[in-house]
Amino acid sequence: MESVLQKYMALINTFKTELEKPFIGREEEALVITLALTTMEHVVLIGEPGTAKSAMARRAADLLKARFFKYLLTKYTEPDELLGPIDIVAFKEGRYARVTKGKLPEAEIAFLDEIFNASSAILNTLLTLLNERVIYDGYNEIIAPLWTLIAASNNVPDEPEYQALYDRFLVRHFVKPVGEDKWSKLLDAAWRIEKEGYRAPQPVISMSELKQIYNFILDVDLSSIKQSLLRIYAVLEDHGIHLTDRRKGKTLKLIAAHAFLKGRMIAVEEDLFVLKYTVPSTREEADKVFAILLEELGSRERLIYELGEIESNLVEVKNYLAKTASFDPKLLEYLRGLEKTRERLERIARETSDDKVAGKTRKLLVEIEELIELIKERIIS
Repeated sequence: MESVLQKYMALINTFKTELEKPFIGREEEALVITLALTTMEHVVLIGEPGTAKSAMARRAADLLKARFFKYLLTKYTEPDELLGPIDIVAFKEGRYARVTKGKLPEAEIAFLDEIFNASSAILNTLLTLLNERVIYDGYNEIIAPLWTLIAASNNVPDEPEYQALYDRFLVRHFVKPVGEDKWSKLLDAAWRIEKEGYRAPQPVISMSELKQIYNFILDVDLSSIKQSLLRIYAVLEDHGIHLTDRRKGKTLKLIAAHAFLKGRMIAVEEDLFVLKYTVPSTREEADKVFAILLEELGSRERLIYELGEIESNLVEVKNYLAKTASFDPKLLEYLRGLEKTRERLERIARETSDDKVAGKTRKLLVEIEELIELIKERIIS
């Protein structure tokens, strides 16, 4: 059983790594999409156009070899455009049916851009689809194979009629443009995508394996974090941040999924950081919630979270070095960044009394020293 678990944990981490690979600065977006997929939940990405939202959704479907449907909604979009046209042959025979091939009713992964442009007719269809995986179409009830809907919007909806739809997205992420420190890498990646594309060449995991991962996630032990979670819910309420009962309960799946991604079948307080994706309704709330989590989860969890971010950055550097054998000006950028990170880790090592934090810090320091030496050798040569 242990080896089977490790296999599936490795598979989903490979998926996440492959999902983010062509894109720069989109590690968090890859994480939230992975969390949504492993929990059979839906995710909405909120941010300006041109931030790789649709590209990542398409690549996720490629990596799963899932049936995919993509559409940009406007206030004039008709149900036929999503559900398929009326089947004329069936209609002549007195039957009401649609031609659904390649349309939303047959999709396992779907991407709907500008989701909050949906008309009232489409809105009602989406509500039942997201909640029940059923489409009510006239006298027909269509059981849909939809696993996860990935949606995008420039803004959070203000209109009351869209609040029920917004609440159906357990995972909400506010996408930011890539920071100035990564613009150089962004340009290189954009040019590479122009030449090679962003589509995954082959799947790394199947839908049946994803379903097995979902079953494993439901077996994650959450008992050790229950009291901490209740405390955080109370603190959020005190700060005027309200969660529906449904959202409080469904967040448990995301906590379990994060533990699974980290290679554990027992959740720890570090996993509660996923509340930053389930609690906020607005960008302002997102900043407030993250500050509360940092305050409530204690210094140990903050450090573990920070060390996890550093570990992800080192993987990026290693991948780059594996592909580049000769000198490149980027090496100087990496070198400066690694030296600053080394200083931060040395300070953590001096100040921490936690064995887990100290052990992880020492491990990362060794990796950083090796990378710094390797980069210096390439610069000199």
